[in-house]
Amino acid sequence: MAELSHTILLPPEQARAARPVAPARRHRRPLRWGAVGNHAVLIAGALFMLAPLLMLVQMSTIPDAQIMRTGPSFEIGDRFWPNLEKALTESMSFSGETTGLNMFRNSMILGLGFALGKIVISMMAAYAIVYFRLRFATLAFWLIFTTLLLPLEVRIVPSYEITQKLGLLNSWTGLIVPLIASATATFFFRQFFMSVPEELLEAAKIDGAGPVKFFIDILVPLSRTMIAAMFIIMFVFGWNQYLWPVMVSTEEGKFTLVQGIKQITQGLEGGHIPEYGRSNILAILAVLPPVLVVVFFQRWFVKGLTESDK
Repeated sequence: MAELSHTILLPPEQARAARPVAPARRHRRPLRWGAVGNHAVLIAGALFMLAPLLMLVQMSTIPDAQIMRTGPSFEIGDRFWPNLEKALTESMSFSGETTGLNMFRNSMILGLGFALGKIVISMMAAYAIVYFRLRFATLAFWLIFTTLLLPLEVRIVPSYEITQKLGLLNSWTGLIVPLIASATATFFFRQFFMSVPEELLEAAKIDGAGPVKFFIDILVPLSRTMIAAMFIIMFVFGWNQYLWPVMVSTEEGKFTLVQGIKQITQGLEGGHIPEYGRSNILAILAVLPPVLVVVFFQRWFVKGLTESDK
């Protein structure tokens, strides 16, 4: 009774604090089968895309003679590092210049040259079309746009003839400059520049900024996402070029990875044991830079192509 009376006589605040608190119930979120299905499809698609690359890695660990004898298998060998060293440092020609590292460097120069050159030329063309009061600006734009109907294979003969007459064969200038004009990038940059508010141009004029300063200080920073999107497209285009480098350059020191893989593939038709491990390593090296560029610029790529409020 004493304890009960003592409890009853407690102040209301203390009485509420003395009461046992029931544990809070955790409500489990219902399982959304739609999200599970979407993730399952994405995982299956990723595995389907990665399966050939994983097979290349696995086959590069097995001796070439064993691949000839048994074909592809799930066995993991110990020839990966020897094949990697052979692919990177051993030459495929008498000149000693067609090593994997040299061809990787050439492919990187070609990819970066195409990407940067196309972006610079396209931004300047779009800037002139949008911001300069040219009489035939619209006609010039549509003439540029119609070149999308003419792929490289259609205009490669006149392009080669002009390159040859200018003495640009077997040079980086001849490999890069004739193909840096891009109607696709010009179109996207034109659409972007047209969405920039006119108030920015008027403010720049009031501050005394000229056309060059307005372009460099205002338009280029605003175009970061679009530049990233175009960089991905043009880098992959330049990295995977095969036909144009084959025609313009005959020097082995300027062979790209795509040319090196083709050269090994042609060697598979001979009477010696094909170098599967070496060719697989080169194929993996040829895939990695475009994949890394897409992964690194993925968010900017999507934002640059889909964002409407610039």
